[in-house]
Amino acid sequence: MAERRRWSEEFPRWFDWVLEAAGIYDWSHYPVKGMGVWLPYGFKIRRLVTDLIRRLLDETGHDEVLFPLLIPEHLMRKEAEHIKGFEAEVYWVTRGGIQELDVKLALRPTSETAITYMESFWIKSYKQLPAKYYQIVSIFRYETKATRPLIRLREVTTFKEAHTAHANFDDSERQVLEAIDVYKRFFDALGIPYLISRRPEWDKFAGAVYTIAFDTIMPDGRALQIGTVHNLGQNFSKAFDVKIQLPDETLDYIWQTSYGLSDRVIATIIAIHGDDRGLVLPPIVAPIQVVVVPIPAKSEEETRKVREYIDSIVEELREKGVRVYVDWRSDVTPGYKFYDWELRGVPVRLEVGPRDVKNRTVVVARRDTLEKKTVPRDQVISEVLHLLDDIGRNMREKAWKWFRSYVHRSESLDEARKLLEEKRGIVEVPWCGREECGKRMEELTDAKVLGSPLQPPEWVRGASCPVCGRPAATSLRLAKRY
Repeated sequence: MAERRRWSEEFPRWFDWVLEAAGIYDWSHYPVKGMGVWLPYGFKIRRLVTDLIRRLLDETGHDEVLFPLLIPEHLMRKEAEHIKGFEAEVYWVTRGGIQELDVKLALRPTSETAITYMESFWIKSYKQLPAKYYQIVSIFRYETKATRPLIRLREVTTFKEAHTAHANFDDSERQVLEAIDVYKRFFDALGIPYLISRRPEWDKFAGAVYTIAFDTIMPDGRALQIGTVHNLGQNFSKAFDVKIQLPDETLDYIWQTSYGLSDRVIATIIAIHGDDRGLVLPPIVAPIQVVVVPIPAKSEEETRKVREYIDSIVEELREKGVRVYVDWRSDVTPGYKFYDWELRGVPVRLEVGPRDVKNRTVVVARRDTLEKKTVPRDQVISEVLHLLDDIGRNMREKAWKWFRSYVHRSESLDEARKLLEEKRGIVEVPWCGREECGKRMEELTDAKVLGSPLQPPEWVRGASCPVCGRPAATSLRLAKRY
C-alpha cells in the first residue's frame, strides 16, 4: 500500500494514495495510458452518484437512452466547427480483424452528431417537442496533456450527456436554465461548491452558440471544470437537416442544447471533502453510511449477547433505509478497523462491546469532525438519522467556507498574478468584454480564463479593464486549472 500523504500539503500524492488505499480506482496497473479500473468500493460510490443524477433528470422529464459507441466519420464531419474542435482528440477504428474498413469509425468523444442524426428520423413536428434524452456512457479522447486519475482521462467511464431538442430559441434558453438548476441541485446534494460562468467565445464547446460551465477549486488551489451546459442553437440541426413542422405549418430547424458531467464529479467528492486520514464521504453517496465495530468479549456468552445487541440495532437501521455494515473480522483489532473505516470515509461508526450491552448504550463516532459520544440504546436510531443529516449539512458548509476563501477580486493584473501564484484559487478582474483583452489577461497572469458571471457583478461598476482602460462590462475569472 502506498505511503499515507497529507491532504492539505501534498494533494496530488494524497489523491493517488487515497484512490489506492480506500479501494476506489486502480490507475497504476492497467496497461493503457489514461485508463483505470473501478474497484468494488469505488464503483459503489460511482453508482450512488449516477443514481442521484438519474433521479434529478428523470424528475425533470428526461428519458434515458443508449447509443452505439462507434460514430461513422461522415457523421463526425457533418458539423465543421465541431469536428475541428475534436479532431486532435478522436480515436479512430480503421480495421476489423485483418480487414481494412471502408468507413472510418470514431470512438465516441461526445454524441451531438450521432443523436442529431437519429433525431432526423424521430422528430417531425413541434408536437413532439421538447425532446430530452440522456445517457451515462464511456467516451474517448486522446488527451495529450499529462493524464490524471478521474480528472484527465483518455477513457471517461462516467460521462453523463443530456441532449434536448426544441421548437424555438426561447424554449432552448429555458432548457439551459433548467439544466443549470439540475446541476445546482446535484452539486449542492454532494456538498460541492462551485462558480457558474459563461465561457468566453474562444473557449466554448465546439459547435455551440455559447457554453456555461461549473468550476470548483481543488485542495492544491487549481480550478477544475465539473460540468458544462451548451446552447447549440441550430448549428447541428442545419448540418443534419433536422426540420420540424411549426404550428403555422412552416418548416424550421430544431433548436438544441446539451450538457455533461464526468468522472470529475467523483474526483471532486474525494478531493474536497477528504482529510489526512482519507475519505470523508457525504452520506448521500456513501456505500456504507454506518459501520458497526464489535469490541471483543471475553466469553462465548458475552459474545452472543453482543451479537444479538448489534443485530437488533442493524435491523432497526435497515428498516429506516440506512446502509449499514457490521465488521465481524476476527483477524484484526478494533483499532485497525477504526483506521480502515475512517480511511474509507464511512460517515458514522458505532462501537459495541460487552460494557455497552450491560449499560444499554452505544458509542457513536462521526467521520467529519471525529467527535465521539456514548448514546443510550433507545436513542441510537434517532441519533444516527440526525447525524447523517447533520454530517451532510456540515460538510457542505465547511466546503463552501473553504471555497470562498479561495475566490479573490483584483483590479490590477499584477496583483491578480501575485494572488494566483501565492494563494491560488480564482481571481476575478474587471473586463471590457473584448476577446483581445481577455486573451491578454491570460498571458499577463500566466493563467486560464474560466469565464464571466452570468450577470455583470455590482462590484465592477465604475471599474476599468486593466488591459485597455475601457469601462468594465463584466468581470473575468482567472485560475490555474486542470
